[in-house]
Amino acid sequence: MIHPGLVSVTFRQLTPAEVIALVRQAGLRGIEWGGDIHVPHGEIGRARETREMTGESGLHVAAYGSYYRTGESENAGLPFARVLETAVELGAPAIRVWAGTVGSVVARPEQRAAVAADLRRIAALAASTGVRIVLEFHGGTLTDTAESTGRLLREAGHANLATCWQPPVDLEPAASLVGLRGLLPHLANVHVFQWRQATTERRPLGEGAERWGSYLAAAAEAPGDRYALLEFVERDAPECFLRDAAVLRGWLSA
Repeated sequence: MIHPGLVSVTFRQLTPAEVIALVRQAGLRGIEWGGDIHVPHGEIGRARETREMTGESGLHVAAYGSYYRTGESENAGLPFARVLETAVELGAPAIRVWAGTVGSVVARPEQRAAVAADLRRIAALAASTGVRIVLEFHGGTLTDTAESTGRLLREAGHANLATCWQPPVDLEPAASLVGLRGLLPHLANVHVFQWRQATTERRPLGEGAERWGSYLAAAAEAPGDRYALLEFVERDAPECFLRDAAVLRGWLSA
């Protein structure tokens, strides 16, 4: 089943309490809390407070959106142990991490190997706490294409790994759908937004009814439950979020 939710970094300008109130108003079910502003890495008290506020509001923590970059962060001042401790206190079922700092076309073999090895390591650490590791699907990393993402998951080779998905802005919807289908056995949450093709111009979600209908139908075929998380709405405006949330809920209920 797919549940509707929000990625909290959509509203970095709001406090956690304000984000929660907005998500409740929108009728969504979960929040992926970001590790930069709302629940910073290592701030255990903030994580506890946010977990309690989320639960008391009848909402769920969908994931912890960390800024841990595999193969890089451990040696750059952000130990994974700090990220994991924060996620556990937050009550997050999954931690989203980034696959290095370079794209798949330019990555050297040793860079891929370092990312895969770190993924394997942190997946084992997280498994001991019941938390899953999920990859950010994003340009400029080794998960910039579905093919490279699948390859990386095979290279890391750990059962506690999965990947998020979002439509690449430089791909036509048909090609994006093919990529999504290839990742279904490993699919975690889906990040939902509507941008004008090949740009970062944010548009009303309803304009993407045809493409998102096919994406969500495909995601529904994947095993298990997951969230469809709204992210980066038009003008960063709460009223645009509420509009898009209504659209998303309508799609999912249909």
